[in-house]
Amino acid sequence: MGSTGASTALLTDAYELTMLQSALRSGAASRRCTFEVFARRLPDGRRYGVVAGTARLLDALERFRFDEGVLEALRADGRLDAATVDHLAGYRFTGDVEGYAEGELYFPGSPVLSVTGTFAEAVVIETLVLSVFNHDCAVASAAARMAVAAGGRPIVEMGSRRTHEEAAVASARAAHLAGFASTSNLEAGRRYGVPVSGTSAHAFTLLHDTEEEAFRAQVAALGTGTTLLVDTYDIQRGIETAVRVAGPRLGAVRIDSGDLAVLAVKARAQLDALGATQTRIVLSGDLDEFGLAALAAAPVDAYGVGTSVVQGSGAPTAGMVYKVVEVEGRPVAKRSESKATHGGRKTALRRHRGSGTATEEVVSAGPVPEREPGDRALQVPLVRAGERVGPASHGPDLAAAREHLQEVLVTMPWEGLALSRGEPAIPTRVLPPV
Repeated sequence: MGSTGASTALLTDAYELTMLQSALRSGAASRRCTFEVFARRLPDGRRYGVVAGTARLLDALERFRFDEGVLEALRADGRLDAATVDHLAGYRFTGDVEGYAEGELYFPGSPVLSVTGTFAEAVVIETLVLSVFNHDCAVASAAARMAVAAGGRPIVEMGSRRTHEEAAVASARAAHLAGFASTSNLEAGRRYGVPVSGTSAHAFTLLHDTEEEAFRAQVAALGTGTTLLVDTYDIQRGIETAVRVAGPRLGAVRIDSGDLAVLAVKARAQLDALGATQTRIVLSGDLDEFGLAALAAAPVDAYGVGTSVVQGSGAPTAGMVYKVVEVEGRPVAKRSESKATHGGRKTALRRHRGSGTATEEVVSAGPVPEREPGDRALQVPLVRAGERVGPASHGPDLAAAREHLQEVLVTMPWEGLALSRGEPAIPTRVLPPV
């Protein structure tokens, strides 16, 4: 795998490297192992999860190199012996990775990612893998619920100021993958090609002596197709001023506070009465999937969602774990109460009725299950002998992931897409090793 950009090697926990040191001393570091990433359960109230972050992880894995600056930091830290530091100097991941495609749905026990290599090369990337997947899958899963609740109305992701600056970029990518139309984050646009949108905030209106002066300045700069924020003072007067300044061909008005359902109805009536029948209404202000669902009957054209999506709408982590399931071809498993795992490298497929509706996820730790009509294999190769393969070799393809997610969502039983609490949309059946 090639390497460009800053090293990601220290985006990890210390015990990954102390385990490596101990394994090097015992002679077990060279044993070939398979680690799997999965969630034991979905966050409370969720019916499905969305896979996101795979392309980001593969990019980070290419940069997982212990360059001289990183090695010097490890020497200064003093917790590793010289032999371990020397080993890390030549680190390259040369193993295999396969997993669910980005935009795929997952359920409890789904082997979302499998990493096979020596213990020495597979164990040290655990933290990196989980950091990416636990964040991006959480955001994408929340965003998908919001996109479904929005009923086809476009949503702008606008949560950058509510999270870490780099998490903001990853969140914008994950939200777009899950169905959001655009983002306010410029770096997400540059780095991942996510469409960018945005016009002004209340500060711009308050900067000017009057609301009308602010609107005239914005229209002069951005044209009549812009979106004017009308709730700085009085919404009714704001709408009246907006149409007077921009004319009946004003692009949109945005309302960011108050009883949004009631205000949307009033705004639509007022805009129509002023002849601005094509002016769109955009709503924002602490919306989540439940708020979006409550606005289903309101005359709304688009939404802006911030805090809730970048924080996973109450589930900021996907709860994924990275567990060794096979050593030198031998299944291994934890037996501890409440955290038991299923040993053996898994294969996974999803079963469907003749109508196309999914019925269950079948995960096998033994032979590949005999295929039935309607079965679909879920894992795809991502890395072979350290090199990216297949679609993964060409970098992130958000358009394909977005399309795949929409195709998969329509196969779920209708009750599986509900926002109400309940069991996962389909059950997971794990077949043990023979």
